[in-house]
Parts: sequence; structure tokens; C-alpha cells
Amino acid sequence: MFSDALLEEARKLLEKARSKGLHIVTAESCTGGLIAGLLTEIPGSSDVVERGFVTYSNEAKQELLGVPHALLETHGAVSEPVARAMAEGALRHAHAERSIAVTGIAGPGGGTASKPIGLVYVAVARPEGDVMTHEYRFGDIGRDKVRLATIEKALKLLRDSL
Repeated sequence: MFSDALLEEARKLLEKARSKGLHIVTAESCTGGLIAGLLTEIPGSSDVVERGFVTYSNEAKQELLGVPHALLETHGAVSEPVARAMAEGALRHAHAERSIAVTGIAGPGGGTASKPIGLVYVAVARPEGDVMTHEYRFGDIGRDKVRLATIEKALKLLRDSL
């Protein structure tokens, strides 16, 4: 299902986390669980991947991750503050030392002038309280390509946080 290159990146990430005794939780919107799916494609991943949240709707973001309604109203689901809150909420609701959260607009619809198709926010949180966030503007390259590009960037950001 995933490319050999992506599977190799996932293996490297899992090995690095395993060597440090770290566990990972995912909180995904626009990728719909593909990051967790990729990580769990690797045999033995269960000793690193603690759980995954697919929070596609605003209600799921609020109920499962504790993202404040006011934050969603003020900034919208596709925003840096919401990505940050998703990453922090995933850590609070899991037994993990790293979380990765993604929210974005994969298309083909849903984009606006201020939030175009291909806009994605990725956030990694650690229990120490620091959260790294990145904004990506992949453009209208197609739904599958936006989602795959998001996975690649998320893996890199997560690996860099270990």
C-alpha cells in the first residue's frame, strides 16, 4: 500500500523511538489515519505506537482530544493553533511521549483564498510542554499527493523530535 521509501522512513522512525524507549500517538484529520496505518504496517510497531485518533470532524477534535470549541470557532480546524491543541490533546489522552497531529485541506474542494487546497499544519508535542508546528502549502496537487506529502513531512518532523 505504501511506497518502499515511505516504509523505510517509518522503520527508521520506529527504530529511533524504540531505542529511546518512546511511545507515539497520532491525531489525524486530513490524513484520515494514514500515519498510524503506515507506522503499524511495520512488524513490531506495537511496542512504539500507543494509539491513533482520527478526528476528521470538529466534534471529534473536541470530544476525543479536548480541542476547545472557541479555538475552532476563532481559527478554524485548519490552523496552527488547532494543530497544536490536537497534538497536546493526543498526549493528554494517551500513554506516549510524542504526539504527531495533522490538519489540512487535501481537496479537491474546501479551499478558500486564505486557506487554499494543499494547506496543512503539522504539530509534534512532547510531555515537557513544547510543541513544534509547521505550515505547508503543497498547492492543489491532488488529494492523494497532498496526503502523501503530509505523511512524509509529519514523519520527518516526528523523527527530528526524538
